[in-house]
Amino acid sequence: MIISSTGDFREAARRRLPRFLFDYADGGANAEETLRRNVSDLSSVALRQRVLRDVATIDLKTTLFGREIALPVALGPVGISGMYARRGEVQAARAAAAAGIPTCLSTVSICSIEEVARAAEPFWFQLYVIRDRAFMRDLITRAKIAGAEALVFTVDMPVPGARYRDAHSGMSGPRGPLRRAVQAMGKPGWAWDVGVRGRPHMLGNLLPVLGANSGLNDYMGWLGANFDPTIQWRDLDWIRAAWDGPLIIKGILDPEDAREAARIGADGIVVSNHGGRQLDGVLSTTRALPDIAEAVGDTMTVLADGGIRSGLDVVRMLALGAQGVLLGRAWVYALAAQGEAGVTKLLDLIAREMTVAMTLTGVNRIVAIDRSILADAGRRYDATNGSDWV
Repeated sequence: MIISSTGDFREAARRRLPRFLFDYADGGANAEETLRRNVSDLSSVALRQRVLRDVATIDLKTTLFGREIALPVALGPVGISGMYARRGEVQAARAAAAAGIPTCLSTVSICSIEEVARAAEPFWFQLYVIRDRAFMRDLITRAKIAGAEALVFTVDMPVPGARYRDAHSGMSGPRGPLRRAVQAMGKPGWAWDVGVRGRPHMLGNLLPVLGANSGLNDYMGWLGANFDPTIQWRDLDWIRAAWDGPLIIKGILDPEDAREAARIGADGIVVSNHGGRQLDGVLSTTRALPDIAEAVGDTMTVLADGGIRSGLDVVRMLALGAQGVLLGRAWVYALAAQGEAGVTKLLDLIAREMTVAMTLTGVNRIVAIDRSILADAGRRYDATNGSDWV
C-alpha cells in the first residue's frame, strides 16, 4: 500500500500485527472518549493563514534541556514496543538518532536500557511509580550510567486504566496466551520476524527482579501488582536527589499539579492523559494545555502528547503553549509497518508537514510559533465550564 500519512501507517500496522498487539497500541480506557477527543480536539484547532511574509527559509531546530535538536519532537515512551518490530525499541532509537531527536525508553520495554543506549543519542529514560523503591533507584543508576540525558517520571498510572479492548483481544483476560498464539499464526510475517527472530521476548529492564518471569505473559499482571498508588508529591524528593539531570514529570492535566511539579524542582512536565489510556472522560491534552502553559510556562519546559498524528498537529501544540511534543502511537504504527525505515519516513513526513504549516502561517522559526498563529488567538478553553472556548 502507498503510505503518505500516519493514517496509512496505522492501516499498514493493523494488517501486519496480531490483533492483541494492534489493539494494545490503538486502544484506550473504557469507552475511549478521551482517546477520540485527543485527536478531534487537536484537529479542530484552526490556524491563521498569512501571506507575503518572507518565509523562504524555515528553521525547525530548537533546544530542549540544553541540547539542540532537529525538530521539537521526541519519541515518547511506549511499553513493549519491542514487540512491534524485531528489537523494536532499538530500531526506533536508531531512526530518532539519525533524525537528530531524542527517544524516550519505557520502563517496560522489551530491549533494556543498555541495549537501546548503544543505538541512541540522545536518549531519555521513563520511570514508573513502582512499589519497590530500591529497584527504582537501581533503574535510575542504570539510566545514568548508560548516558540518559533526562529522566521522565510518569505519575498518572498509580493503577492501570480499564482497557476493555485488551480483554477482548487476548492481551489480558482468560486464555490470553493461547489466543495470542493463534493470532500470531495468522500473521506469518510478524511471527517470523518478531515472534521467532526477535527473541528474547522479555521485559529487558525488569530481568534483574523478575528473571524468567519477565516475559509477556506476566506483563499485565506485573503492572497491576507493582504500581504504587500511595506516592505523594513529597515522595519525589528522593528522586530529585538520586537524579542530577533534567527531571520531567509526565501525566500533568491540571495547572495546580503543574505548579506542584515546579515547586519540587522539576525541569519540565509533559501535559498528558496517557493517550486516553487511563481515566476516560478527562480533558484532551489540547484543552488542558493552554491553562497549564500559562501557569508555568515561564518557569519550566512544557511538553505535550496525545492525538499528535502529523507535523501540522505539532505546530498546533506549539501554538497552544508547548515547547516540544512526544509522539506515541504515530511512531509505533510506523515501526510496526516498516521498522526503522518506517520511523525514519514518519519523522521526515512530520518535518515536511511542519515546514508547510509554518510557511503558510508566516513563521520561520520554532520560537516564533505562539497563539498569534491561531485563527482564534484571543480565545482559550475555559476548564471551569468544561464545554466551550471563551
